[in-house]
Amino acid sequence: MRRLLLWLAATSLLAAQGLGPDTLWDWRNVASPQVSPDGARVVYQLEWADKMADAFHSNLWIVSADGKDNRPLTQGKHRDTGAVWSPDGKRLAYLSTRAGRPQLIVRWMDSGEEAQITNSEAAVSNLSWSPDSKWVSYFVQVPVQPKWTVKSTPPPAGAKWTEGPSAVTKLNWRSDGVGGAGLRPESVSHLFVMSADGGAARQVTQGDFEHTGPAAWTPDGKTVVLSAARRSDADAVQFPGDLFAVDLATGDARKIVDRNGPESDPAVSPDGKWVAFLGFEDRGKSNHSARLWAVGIDGKGLKLLGASLDNNYHSPVWKRDSTGVYAIVEAKGQSHLHFAALSGTIEQLTSGYMRIGTAYAASDRVSLSGNGRMAMTSSSPADSKDVYTLSLASGGGPLRLTNVNGGLLSANKPGRTEELTWKSFDGKEMQGWIILPPTFDHTKKYPLILDIHGGPHTMYGIEFQHQMQMFAARGYVVLYTNPRGSTGYGEEFGDVIHAKYPGDDYHDLMTGVDAVVAKGYIDPKKLYVTGGSGGGLLTAHIVTQTTRFAAAVSQYPVTNWFTEAGSSDIPLVITRWMKAMPWDNPQQYIARSPVFQANKIKTPTMVLTGEEDWRTPIAQSEEFYFAMKVQGLDTVLVRFPKEPHGIRGAFPSHRILKVEHILAWFDRH
Repeated sequence: MRRLLLWLAATSLLAAQGLGPDTLWDWRNVASPQVSPDGARVVYQLEWADKMADAFHSNLWIVSADGKDNRPLTQGKHRDTGAVWSPDGKRLAYLSTRAGRPQLIVRWMDSGEEAQITNSEAAVSNLSWSPDSKWVSYFVQVPVQPKWTVKSTPPPAGAKWTEGPSAVTKLNWRSDGVGGAGLRPESVSHLFVMSADGGAARQVTQGDFEHTGPAAWTPDGKTVVLSAARRSDADAVQFPGDLFAVDLATGDARKIVDRNGPESDPAVSPDGKWVAFLGFEDRGKSNHSARLWAVGIDGKGLKLLGASLDNNYHSPVWKRDSTGVYAIVEAKGQSHLHFAALSGTIEQLTSGYMRIGTAYAASDRVSLSGNGRMAMTSSSPADSKDVYTLSLASGGGPLRLTNVNGGLLSANKPGRTEELTWKSFDGKEMQGWIILPPTFDHTKKYPLILDIHGGPHTMYGIEFQHQMQMFAARGYVVLYTNPRGSTGYGEEFGDVIHAKYPGDDYHDLMTGVDAVVAKGYIDPKKLYVTGGSGGGLLTAHIVTQTTRFAAAVSQYPVTNWFTEAGSSDIPLVITRWMKAMPWDNPQQYIARSPVFQANKIKTPTMVLTGEEDWRTPIAQSEEFYFAMKVQGLDTVLVRFPKEPHGIRGAFPSHRILKVEHILAWFDRH
């Protein structure tokens, strides 16, 4: 017991040198910055953790464009999100859970008075204003007639019968994070319009079709453009969404873009002649870059913008003169603002070691005022995500408006981050980053944690890495990289692992570890590996291929492609990655499934997952744990109740415990 107390005291002292797991309680996250039409103010949402309730809340804050006046706009232990300014700047619409499920709130900015103008039984989402500031559009899930029902004798009055069965008739019947055993509801999303002064809402779109928001209004206020899967076979198609123009008076939907591939994030040009959107032509690959396109509002003249940059784009916003589109482009760990002209040219407008927005979070889109001031979020290795503005007219760099974690970072100095490049097994240049412990001394030897991202078609970058800083605070050097399959390096780099996942990405990771060990400050006997989702799969694969790691933690992994294909919420994605159905090429599934190579494992391996994960269902972790435990290997299965994929649900304590379990396993070994 005395040794255990001494060990706990030592690790606590070490953690105090940097950002320990308990700093999550004081951590603040900003998102969804929305600049006012006159460019004078920015509204954003600030998320915070409630230690007593073990919950995350978010409120709206407002800051002046010079950053000098920053104050709360709403308060309370609920979630206020999705704020959008009315075009005349007089009102703000946002979503709030103060009444339970998210409902539409309108706030008069001169008086501060508010009114909840919806009382929907389903959650309201994806708000947008009409050009004349009189109407607000939003989306709501509307029930549809089930394809299979059975009439049953009702229970007697006062009786309490057990809940009956659920009947599944869809190919895509499951969705991670929705609750209710992950079953997709028997409903579809439809567009509604309501007066900003309140009153009766009007459903605009009809049919058993899924519609995706937010809607983009045309300047005359008569039409909105949105993405919708208005086809009878939508359930059996991986990318069923097309771009439609919907007449607000009649509800008639006219298809603007009809091709084999998705179209999303529409933005109508100020002159009403063009629609910009994100998407790609599906070529049957595992990875496609989300490119920037423009098409006439009449559906003619489809063109690829910024054709010279083969990377992911996000946050399309039109220039006020309708000559082109501003968008964020991600490349080599960074994300910067670009201007893609209709004429075909593209220009990078920001520079520096920073990552603007996040391609995978709708809440991190940029917004633009009438006078050319843009609001955005950005972070760097030394600074957590904050709100910035950029004056497109002046040509200067981004101006930081908030510093929500400045005090915490001053009191808990984070470790230094260094970029690393190396040649992989075939001479291909790779990119990664190293986080050093806050008290790093190059004359000492340190343990190393290799942290692998999921996806696999995502990108680690230079944004602030809070969880990895927790690892560094415990005295570990942390390596995180972008192996083959990652985005940000062109479609070819991302598609190398199509039907070969895991594959060459394993060698990219191992040569990266070699490059760090070669620096001389790593103890080669104290190497550790972890990752979540796709990173959990690669972690599980690694321990079947090598014994060089002292311990591993595979977080919510895929370990058996057979069962993953039939039980996850993305079955068509899985079968595409494998390039075959399981019964057509079972050997392909076996060769890429770590559970079928479990007899090679020697490394102590923890498996960690959420019990309500429907992206990589808990059986994936259980199968791998069983395969190791039955062989007598050093292993443990850690199950988090009520947690979806990523253990990123509503409980701050679970995020802390996830990190503590990983560190305790590595400390033990």
